[in-house]
Amino acid sequence: MSAQSVDVPGLTEAAPDNSPPIRSAAGTKSAGPRARRSELATPASSERMCEKAAASGADLVFLDLEDACAPAAKEAARGIAVRALTGHDWGRTVRAVRVNGLDTPWCHDDIIEIVTGAREAVDVLIVPKARSARDVWWVDVLLTQLEHKLGLTRRIALEVLIEEAEGLSNAAEIARASNRLEAIIFGAGDLSASLKARVDGNFDPVSEYPGDFWHFARVQVLAAARGAGIDAIDAPYPAYQDVDGYRRSATHASLLGFDGKWAIHPGQVPIANEVFAPTEQEVAEAHEAVAIYRASEAEGVGAIGRDGRLVDAAHMRLAANILYKASLAGA
Repeated sequence: MSAQSVDVPGLTEAAPDNSPPIRSAAGTKSAGPRARRSELATPASSERMCEKAAASGADLVFLDLEDACAPAAKEAARGIAVRALTGHDWGRTVRAVRVNGLDTPWCHDDIIEIVTGAREAVDVLIVPKARSARDVWWVDVLLTQLEHKLGLTRRIALEVLIEEAEGLSNAAEIARASNRLEAIIFGAGDLSASLKARVDGNFDPVSEYPGDFWHFARVQVLAAARGAGIDAIDAPYPAYQDVDGYRRSATHASLLGFDGKWAIHPGQVPIANEVFAPTEQEVAEAHEAVAIYRASEAEGVGAIGRDGRLVDAAHMRLAANILYKASLAGA
């Protein structure tokens, strides 16, 4: 959700608190702000599922070369992914590919074959299991070389998964590792294994636990993202038939400030799109608060009372965030 400014009527001075400058390497252009309410995972090895994903309505779809592909299918899946990226109508959906980890024999060729084949039909690469800033740097350097070699005019962005204990410890450093980086993702599944946590298949604790089991880790990821001025995306919810559970998990992440959530089934996409977009009431109240505050500010008053509550500059920052998210969602 990175942006340099927010073009919202009545709020031209305040930008959201997630707005670093957009920087580009020589010869390439960075994309503008992107909505990331829903990020749909799709096996890159399945032509049928790739085709369905293109029409899913997700803000971002990533064709997965990592966990969703068996080792024997990974190399062939690259070609399927390239054909899907270049052959389907993706509309406004951001086109992404999750490559294999840097510690595998597939990562290097994943990046080269996907970028060489898809060229500017791939918007984002997702890097799993980042442990340090150096991991992100390595991918950045390789992409820079490929973009120069291929003469690409639009920069390929990165998202990175925080799903190892070392990566969680280094989350702030990772989030600032490259100006290609647009989001970091909280990966509860592999993080559970890395932390040796006792969880079930939905990454919930196997017995009673006081409070939210993942709250501290989520906030670490969120704070790292916000400190770097990039997006924060919440973990998948494996129980895809549990609609209420997915909505509840998405709502909790949204309340904390996350920008979106992974979906592992197309049925989860509309829920994420709804939950991570401001409601009509929130947008209306933000506009009203801004109008009242600006009118008062013009009279030399810096804080006002509204409906029995104080409204000051901090509330304008909150209003800016709401209106910015609404603009990305097309509300």
